[in-house]
Amino acid sequence: MYDLNNCNNNRDAFGNKLCELGKLNEEIVVLDADLCSSTKTDIFRDKFPDRFINVGIAEQNMLDIAAGMSLCGKIPFVTTFSIFGCGRGWEQIRNTIALDKLNVKMVMTHSGLSLGGDGVTHQSLEDIAIMRAIPNMHVIIPADPAETRSVIEFAVDYNGPVYVRLSRRKSPKIFDDDYKYNPKEYPILKDGTDISIFTTGNMIRKALIAAKKLENEGISAKVINVHTIKPLNKEQIIDIAKETGHVISLEEHNVIGGLGSAIAEVLIQNYPVPMKILGVNDMYGTSGKVDELFVHFNLTSETVIESANELLKFR
Repeated sequence: MYDLNNCNNNRDAFGNKLCELGKLNEEIVVLDADLCSSTKTDIFRDKFPDRFINVGIAEQNMLDIAAGMSLCGKIPFVTTFSIFGCGRGWEQIRNTIALDKLNVKMVMTHSGLSLGGDGVTHQSLEDIAIMRAIPNMHVIIPADPAETRSVIEFAVDYNGPVYVRLSRRKSPKIFDDDYKYNPKEYPILKDGTDISIFTTGNMIRKALIAAKKLENEGISAKVINVHTIKPLNKEQIIDIAKETGHVISLEEHNVIGGLGSAIAEVLIQNYPVPMKILGVNDMYGTSGKVDELFVHFNLTSETVIESANELLKFR
């Protein structure tokens, strides 16, 4: 199913899908904070200039404008870098959009360490924690272009606030083009019986590489694509933990409040198992080449393998 050497950009998939859906639904509008060539909403702008608003570097205004447009029956897509949208716009997201369950879609790009050289001021390592703590919010992290396209379709059809986290980096092909996103089911990318690796976004590639290497060591690892951080599929997470008895989470985010925290919150109350949370260990990012940053912050397949072997000592 997957091809780790066939990489394409989720942002391009987003921009093209949004333009495609815009042809079918005239209520879709796009608001951008002077970053449309980076968020790829320039594709929509060029096709539908009358339904595109560049508010400039004014993220709080952008979110409030989108809220007002949603009350007029529009389906606004708000785009900027995740550090700016979730950071500067938090109050507007919380007190206006989410509180009233407004139909605003927030597709934030350039998240995590994979922003690379732009460094600490632009690397959003807190956005999952920020957004999943807000009631009424959907938090989704697509794995690849096929899942991105299907997630955007879902966002248009779903009536309520949605946060979609995209990366700057290209993603390997995980799903076929006819893939359909199901918010209530996490795809099992590789089956296994000894340990479960819950992962998301850019880290999927590293998890699959680790699982293959573990197989050579006689360890059977299950890899799960947790595309939806909120609402979390608690039942599936518990069932998977029961199957393997050991859990690793792997994410391009602070270990506090992200994917690992969400899974741990479920398991500690329902089915505690030995678990390792892999992510950025409560620190800021830094400038550098993306692969070097992953090594620097121990977000590598080797780290996953070491963690698996450590956990399996408890067998």
